[in-house]
Amino acid sequence: MEIKEIKTEDLNPDEFIKQKVEEISSAVGSELAINALSGGVDSSTVTMLGHRALGDKLKTYFIENGLMREGEPQSVVSLFEKLGVHVEIFDAKEQFFNGLKNLKDPEEKREAITRVFYKEVFGRLVEESGAKYLMQGTNYTDVEETVAGIKRQHNILEQLGINTEKRYGYKVIEPLIQLRKSGIRKVAKALTLQEEIYNRPPFPGPALATRVIGEVTPERVETVRKATRIVEDELCNTGAFQYLAILHEDKVTGVREGKRDYGMQIEVRCWESIDATIGSPTQLPYETLDKLAERITTEVPGVVSVTYNITKKPPSTIEVV
Repeated sequence: MEIKEIKTEDLNPDEFIKQKVEEISSAVGSELAINALSGGVDSSTVTMLGHRALGDKLKTYFIENGLMREGEPQSVVSLFEKLGVHVEIFDAKEQFFNGLKNLKDPEEKREAITRVFYKEVFGRLVEESGAKYLMQGTNYTDVEETVAGIKRQHNILEQLGINTEKRYGYKVIEPLIQLRKSGIRKVAKALTLQEEIYNRPPFPGPALATRVIGEVTPERVETVRKATRIVEDELCNTGAFQYLAILHEDKVTGVREGKRDYGMQIEVRCWESIDATIGSPTQLPYETLDKLAERITTEVPGVVSVTYNITKKPPSTIEVV
C-alpha cells in the first residue's frame, strides 16, 4: 500500500483535522472503535481526533504493560480526564512479561510485543466491547523504517501484508500515517492539546522494552525506569528532541569503597532532530554529563558505569533496540 507523505511545511492543521474527523466518522459509522493512549504526542493526537469524530463510540484504554515510566498510567489518565476523555487502565503486565520471557534478539522481542498487543490484549478488548475498529498513531517514519528493513516497528501491520481483520478480528485506522513527528505536533497544537503533550519528547510504543538490551524482565525494566527518571529530570530543559537511558546486557567491573562491584551499565542518549529520520547527539556540557553519572550510579542500585552516545543517526538510531 503506497502512502503519500504530507510534508510539515505543506500541512494545514485545521484542514487536516476536518478531513480526518470526517474520514474516521465515515469509516466507523454506527460501530464502536477502541484505541490505546500512552500519553505520547501520536497516541494523544489520535485520541483527540477519534473523540472529536466518534464521541462515546470510541473507548480509550491505557495499556499498563509494566514497561511504562514512573507514574505514567495515573498521570496520563488524570490529564485526559481534565480534557473530558475517560481513559480506562487495562492491566496487561503479566501478558507482556510472559511474552518477552527468555527473548534477547531485538526482532523477536518486537514480534512478541506486537503479538501480545494486537492479539492477546486488543483481541480480548475487541471481543468484550464489540468494537470493530482499532485506532492507532502510526506515523510516516514508522512505516519508512519498517519497510526499509531498518527495524520493525510494532505498530506496522497492513504495510507488511497483515490482514488485521482476519488475524485479529478488527480493522485498523491510522489517521496520522502521512505525517512525521513535526507535523503531528502541529496537529496536536491545533487540537488545543497542552504544550506538555504536543512538545513532549517521543516515547516508543513498546516503551522501556526498547531500552533494555537483552532479556526484558521486571527487575531490568525497573533499573532503566529509575535511570530514565533521572535522565528526563536532568535534560528536560535542554530543548533536545529526545533523551533516554539504555540498560546494557553485559555487566562491567566497578569499584566501591575499595572493593570490586560487578554491576550494570547505563548508556545515555540525547538527540537533536526534527522528525527522527536523522539526528545528532546534543553537545551537552561536561558538568551535565558528570551530574548524570553521579546521580545514576548513586540513585540506581547496581549501576557502576554511565556512558554517553556520540554517534549520529545514521549510522546509529535514536532508540537502541
